[in-house]
Amino acid sequence: MELIKIYIEYSIIGILGFMSFLTLWFGLERVFYLTKVDIRTFEKRGELENRLTSNLTIISTIASNAPYIGLLGTVCGIMITFYKISLDGNFETNSVMLGLALALKATAIGILVAILATVIYNMLARKAEVLITRWEDLNEDQKI
Repeated sequence: MELIKIYIEYSIIGILGFMSFLTLWFGLERVFYLTKVDIRTFEKRGELENRLTSNLTIISTIASNAPYIGLLGTVCGIMITFYKISLDGNFETNSVMLGLALALKATAIGILVAILATVIYNMLARKAEVLITRWEDLNEDQKI
């Protein structure tokens, strides 16, 4: 059972770590793109919007799902703790509290990943909105 606990713990934390890496990777890619994009080269609003918001869906998906993956790790950790209690036959408060504390670690990490992804998503979505508005203003001025 200890082996299963280790596998589950490292799997969940590994998935959350990978999600965090993806968030940072796509977030940095978008930051570099949005700072260098020339909005005057786009003729259609839809084309501009698609280019500016590329990869934001991935960041948003990570932000909304990271807490659930952390919660899954916590539920698995609690199940393993209760299973160990039933095997031992005796109830020791210290071992139960340690098992529950370690299980809650997954939820805490999941929430941290979600907060990071949400902040990055909101920052990038706002920058994309500003660039689209600037593009619309440029095109409006050209029509006059």
